[in-house]
Amino acid sequence: MAAAASVKTTVDQITAASNVAFKDGVEKTLTALNDANALSKKNLEAVVASVTAATKGAEALGAQAMAFSKSSFENQVAAAKSLSTAKSVQEVVELQTAFAKTALETYMAEMGRMSETVSASVKDSMKPLNERMTAMVERLQAAR
Repeated sequence: MAAAASVKTTVDQITAASNVAFKDGVEKTLTALNDANALSKKNLEAVVASVTAATKGAEALGAQAMAFSKSSFENQVAAAKSLSTAKSVQEVVELQTAFAKTALETYMAEMGRMSETVSASVKDSMKPLNERMTAMVERLQAAR
């Protein structure tokens, strides 16, 4: 009888230890899954914020391009009108030279503004992704 009681006690202890180990394993797994879900959610939010910023930048760039095109067309029409009223070849050359100089200066200034818009857009769209990457690196370093 003592042997049977000893075996029963041993089996009960093994069962209790197995239950505790299983419960701990399940809790650790659930915690890891919850952490992974939270991380995935934050990553998705960062991608959405990045795409939103890129879209706003593209819209701003498109609006700038349209405004420049309209302005450029109006300037070309005005230049054509002024060329048609010129009274000499020398006046035509002077008007055309002045128009070309102004058009080039305007173009260069507009390209500078567009470059700034693109740069700001890229910076804004990369910011959320950089923040998530930084958080991931910090998390990996903390796990070491």
